[in-house]
Amino acid sequence: MAVPVSNEERLFSLVLALLATETGLTKADVLSSVQGYRQRYRPGGNNASLERQFERDKEDVRDLGVPLESIELPADQGASQYTRYRIPKGAYDLPADVTFTPQEIALLNLAALAWREGSLSGESRRALMKLRSLGIDSDEPLLGYAPRLRARDAAFDPLSGAIERHHLVRFGYLKPGDTQTRRRQLAPHALVQFGGRWHVHGTDQRSGEARTFLLSRIVGPVEETSIDFPAPEGDPAADALASLREETARNVAQVTVEPGSDAAARLGRRAEPADDGLLTLHYTDLQVLADELASFGPEVLVHEPAALVAAVRERLEAVAAAHGGTDG
Repeated sequence: MAVPVSNEERLFSLVLALLATETGLTKADVLSSVQGYRQRYRPGGNNASLERQFERDKEDVRDLGVPLESIELPADQGASQYTRYRIPKGAYDLPADVTFTPQEIALLNLAALAWREGSLSGESRRALMKLRSLGIDSDEPLLGYAPRLRARDAAFDPLSGAIERHHLVRFGYLKPGDTQTRRRQLAPHALVQFGGRWHVHGTDQRSGEARTFLLSRIVGPVEETSIDFPAPEGDPAADALASLREETARNVAQVTVEPGSDAAARLGRRAEPADDGLLTLHYTDLQVLADELASFGPEVLVHEPAALVAAVRERLEAVAAAHGGTDG
């Protein structure tokens, strides 16, 4: 059985192959000869899934800033099987006045490796491939000290993979105020970080509308299906962030904090001062904000909205009850 080829190795092999050709390679040339494709290529067979992989890989390579060209001769107009692909070496070379020493390459590798196990793992793989393509040896001893950061929710990696493969996903989601999870089926378009938390943005298959879900509210494993969906138009990440900003601007809370307290230091950095010592906070998720405010205990007094006051009180009463306290 052939040893699986990682995504980064396949992309790197594709870049090397397209750099090495002057006349360009057809899609069939790539699929039948390049590492990561040839292991799954079936001569004369159905290679539709492999062709879709190549189309996605081309976009990934271009996202790196690599000038991947498509060459179509006039006589072959409309015949995509004859389209040839290449990367002009002169266009991909570093400018003459930009150079890196082996130690600088090692440090850049460390920066990318720091996220190998973290929430930006996809981006780190692309960065490492870019560094390797420069052909400069790094100082290996430094790489033994590469840090490992884990800054993601459990759902991040499976969602990221489904986004790359354009596959529908299913997961359980616990809405604020609910006691039971609801099953969701989503065409995931983008993962975005907003307000220090990760969200997945996509098209809900039940309603057919765009939805954004907080990863920390996903309960249980994310199930990636084999059902494909078309690549979204425009910039779904920008759309998701714009929607979250609009929602945050609409949601306003007013609190007072004890001067010199931890709450004053933490909330004061992002709050807008109002009259009478009030602080105005904008938020996306009322329940998440209620968790945060309740954690400050008597250092915070919530004034509005009424739903937030009730949510914070409910949490404080639950803590008091758990410790044998009484209402005061």
